[in-house]
Amino acid sequence: MTSDNLKNIKHVINGDYIVIPIETGYIKPNDNLDAIINPAKELMEDNDYLVIAETPISVSQNRLVDESKYKPSLTAKFLTTVWSKYLWGYVFGPALKIKKRTIKNLRKLPEETKAHKEVVLQLYGLKHALKPASEAGIDLSNAPGTYVSLLPENPEQVAKDIKSEIGKDVCVMIIDTDATYMKNGKYFTGLPIAIEGIDADNGFFGYVKGQLSQNMGSTPLGCSEKMDVETALKIANIAEDYQKSLSTEMKTIHSVKAVLGTEIDEVTIEDLDSITHTPAVIIRKK
Repeated sequence: MTSDNLKNIKHVINGDYIVIPIETGYIKPNDNLDAIINPAKELMEDNDYLVIAETPISVSQNRLVDESKYKPSLTAKFLTTVWSKYLWGYVFGPALKIKKRTIKNLRKLPEETKAHKEVVLQLYGLKHALKPASEAGIDLSNAPGTYVSLLPENPEQVAKDIKSEIGKDVCVMIIDTDATYMKNGKYFTGLPIAIEGIDADNGFFGYVKGQLSQNMGSTPLGCSEKMDVETALKIANIAEDYQKSLSTEMKTIHSVKAVLGTEIDEVTIEDLDSITHTPAVIIRKK
């Protein structure tokens, strides 16, 4: 397909780049990724980027945890109520000028957050549980019922496998909306994993340092090619810009109700399948 044929294909222009969304139903646990790969095969040209959100990869790998099975410890209860809700919601958050939306959400943390903190404590440890929100990249908003999805297993290998299935000279990248930061020319993130060149697994300490550093946008978790961090971040953020423009974006547990009309712990796979998902975008230099 040549770029001249784009008039019949949904796309937007972002500066020097063309962004072509890949729209699917809800990718379910243990599904293959054909819903992303087949359109990519058809639409992609050499030198294009395919940027995929981490959650559909995680869900397809069945990286799901049922938080209702976790009984909150005293530490989890303290971290939810005293630490996150009050200290970060009313003291540290405003002092560090974190996003107003995050502060608002921290001040109305639901009871279920205690079990969520217990999951973070048990699977990732205190370093990640101390983070007041978005701990360890765990996604609460795109899984059914009381399930959450963890970050994908080996995203770099997944990206390489998808590239080989597409069979063209393209670059495949898997990203997370959690931030990468830069200070003194060095890149870092609180997330447990990131591409080479971004210091990862800093948890709470990366988050606090990040508030005093430059926010560089979404984090590339894995890439089919070796790529310099600046380029990877640029491409990741073009993809994220497109996602932010969608009315079906479910970035937080609070946006789930607005999009699906149901409480977070009552969401079914049918609910999730009732909206159009955009798990990936193709990005092409104009």
